[in-house]
Amino acid sequence: MKEEVLRMDRITFREQGATELNHFCLDIDAGEIVGLIPVNDTGLAAMIRLLRQNLPLHYGYVYYRGKLVNHWQDSDLSYNRIGVIESRSGLADDLTVADNVFVLRQGFRKLFIRRKVLNRQLEPFLRETGVALAADAYAKDLSAFPRFITELVKAVVAGCRLIVLMEPASVISDTRLGTLQRILRHYASAGISFLYVSRHYEEARQICTRAAIMVNGQIAKTVSTADTPPETLQCFGVEAYTQMVRRQERTKAVPMGSTPALEMRNLRYGSIRSLNVCVAPGECVVLQDLNNHIISDLIALFSGARKPASGTILTGGRPFAAKRLRDVAVIQQQPTQTMLFPELSYMDNLCFTLDHRIANIWRRSAPQQSIRSELAPMLGEAVFDQPVETLSQQQQYDLVYTRALLQRPRVAVCVQPFMGADVERRMQIWKLIERLLEKGIAVLILAVNLADSLSLADRLIQVLGGAVQAVYEREDFATLPPSAPWHDFWARTEKQARNDP
Repeated sequence: MKEEVLRMDRITFREQGATELNHFCLDIDAGEIVGLIPVNDTGLAAMIRLLRQNLPLHYGYVYYRGKLVNHWQDSDLSYNRIGVIESRSGLADDLTVADNVFVLRQGFRKLFIRRKVLNRQLEPFLRETGVALAADAYAKDLSAFPRFITELVKAVVAGCRLIVLMEPASVISDTRLGTLQRILRHYASAGISFLYVSRHYEEARQICTRAAIMVNGQIAKTVSTADTPPETLQCFGVEAYTQMVRRQERTKAVPMGSTPALEMRNLRYGSIRSLNVCVAPGECVVLQDLNNHIISDLIALFSGARKPASGTILTGGRPFAAKRLRDVAVIQQQPTQTMLFPELSYMDNLCFTLDHRIANIWRRSAPQQSIRSELAPMLGEAVFDQPVETLSQQQQYDLVYTRALLQRPRVAVCVQPFMGADVERRMQIWKLIERLLEKGIAVLILAVNLADSLSLADRLIQVLGGAVQAVYEREDFATLPPSAPWHDFWARTEKQARNDP
């Protein structure tokens, strides 16, 4: 007999006058791994907050472990023992693994902390995962996967019978996803349930028994992952995106040989071990870090914060040095949160990296007025007079990528550009990257999870242990594992190419 762990029944939830969830229904049984595929972001954050805390509802009922914990007539603001693991780690860096698991747990009341006792108590839980993880290791010294496992163990030890995993593939490499799936199945066999939130159905179907498609704060459809192919989901707002990619695939020209925009020759620094990569002008190359070790090192090198221990970085055939920093534009992960300066005006944000092209740009108004006149038809006239923090997310993304375009770098390094983006935002980012490519700017996408990067890529370079492990040309993308996003698209493209006379 099935035991119900969670039921959200006809939930309507409003915040600041806006309806975030509308007749939202979701149920999860004990030991079940259920996928949640958000087509857009409407209501997703609100649903997570409602799982954590029993906030006032406009209508509906929430049951957790068979008990009515929240309903529209009475919300007591209490917290539910439900774990949520997000892409941004919630661990305290200066504490050990054992301290994070036990000491920060709700209800821990020990006056004196006996580390040996805590370490001994944690060991069985760590052995259960099969992951080599020391109880006395400090969180700041852990890489992404051990941090994720620590948070998972913390939720299990805290007694959470439902754990929400927010896009785990955005921080966990392909080489580790199989290990995570094994651990999840182990805990599921013990009756712990999981809500696996992913933007890509191909990923969710590898581990989930069924998946709920969330659109505009509602569950539009729940499908069995065992017998539902990805193309069945085309009716949920992604047709335009797919058609856009198909048009690009038919018209995109393969970059011709010329002086490479970027070369890395026998590069060594940090976790990077003899890395050799070459990117041509106008070419899009995805560099997939299979164990999520080198992305931060590459960012440090491209931003000029560090120098290689050995090897060479060349831009346009010349050594990359401090005086040539503008040859590379680094667009950080989730750039609207990390690359905008609220204390500066829109125009100052836009021209932030133009000092190498236009002399005295900060002292003369004429160049700025010329830029405004040129870009107003594309960006909109009104945005130039708005505070940056009041811009919509679409306008903020336009600002970040247009800044990179004005910089005219030889190469734009995009760090996990599609991470956390819904379909509408992914389409916008896709078009913005394509605009860079059309201007002859090379694009190097640094990724842990492939997400939508393959839909733009000319080549895929997989890196393991700091060195190149495999290289896939565009015509080889169909040979990637079926879990790769856009795999079915490339498989159909390859099949069509074979059938064409």
